[in-house]
Amino acid sequence: MSGFKEPGFADRQKAALQARQNLLNKFRAQPGADDPAVKARAEERAAIAERRTKAKEAREAEKAEQKRREEEAAAAEAARIAREKEEEAAREEALLAEQKAKRDARYAARKERGKKKR
Repeated sequence: MSGFKEPGFADRQKAALQARQNLLNKFRAQPGADDPAVKARAEERAAIAERRTKAKEAREAEKAEQKRREEEAAAAEAARIAREKEEEAAREEALLAEQKAKRDARYAARKERGKKKR
């Protein structure tokens, strides 16, 4: 049984030369920039990029519209709360006025009863 044979300097040089030649052949086999297939792929990539851009703009517009609607709803809610507070204040004021009127009427009635006894 033979053992592992270390590659010598000449073998390593030959392998490196073959690897460089393979890379060069691979590069030469690639189509050029003026090849119709390459142009078609480039146009397709450009179209995809344009569609992405339009979709992103549409999403951003939708987000802006949603934010505007939320702000309008918040403003309407704030107006409703303010209106309710004003109505509550008016009811409270009316209640206080009514209570004062009743108290004044009781006081006046008590005064009248006091004058009648004398």
